[in-house]
Amino acid sequence: MSKIAYDPVKDKFARIVKNSRRLKRLFYFLLDLFFLRSWHLRRIIIEKGESFDKKGGWKLLDAGSGFGQYDRFLLKTFQNVVIDSVDVKSDYLQDNQNYFRDEIKKKRISFYEADLLKFDNKEVFDFVICIDVLEHIEEDTIVIKNLSGSLKPEGIFLMHSPSHFSEEDADEDDTFVGEHARTGYSKADIEKKLMEADLLPVDTHYTYGKWGRRSWILSVKWPMIAFTKIGLFAVIPLIVYYPLVMPFCLLMNYADLFTKNKKGNGIYAVARKI
Repeated sequence: MSKIAYDPVKDKFARIVKNSRRLKRLFYFLLDLFFLRSWHLRRIIIEKGESFDKKGGWKLLDAGSGFGQYDRFLLKTFQNVVIDSVDVKSDYLQDNQNYFRDEIKKKRISFYEADLLKFDNKEVFDFVICIDVLEHIEEDTIVIKNLSGSLKPEGIFLMHSPSHFSEEDADEDDTFVGEHARTGYSKADIEKKLMEADLLPVDTHYTYGKWGRRSWILSVKWPMIAFTKIGLFAVIPLIVYYPLVMPFCLLMNYADLFTKNKKGNGIYAVARKI
């Protein structure tokens, strides 16, 4: 089995789009289009964030912000949110600081480097999102407890990660993605870790189920393996490939949103601070 090396591929695309706002916006659009987790999570963020926004100013922590695509969505969706966006990658943070410079001047968002294993902000935030981060960290329970500690009472925690069912794509490997510390979480596993951190699970759901997984194989897995093996030269065949498969992939993604998946390659959990 060929492992996906996400980070090197992501770094290549980051270098391409970093100096162009138009390319960065296109990149954000493509991330939201191709990655089904974004379809699920944006819907949850809107549902949970509206109640905070109606009350006035509120604070959100993006724990592991990456390219900042969720920060852009949050700032466009909510008028009263103030975001702390943290990551361990200084180059990503610098790129985001450049792209969001107007919002930074308005004090709507700030970017800074932070190690989530040492994160120590007590009861500061109303909402914490941690999207596809925990699977990279061996000592994930420490991170969950730190993030829980940063939430105000009744605050909302939202995470997404690969699930333990993603081991079906790993074959003889421990994990299909080279940078992951674990294959993923089961519902019981993540809910136990949340409760141990004083977070009461509200909704836990498998993503990338019957339809979503098929879409992911066609639209992400195979192309990413191609990028891993031959680099940016993979763009050439994909120019022909994507117009053929994407209409079917989008329909399958849409179906995943409304399917009660008994299993799936991804998992999200929404919890409330006790």
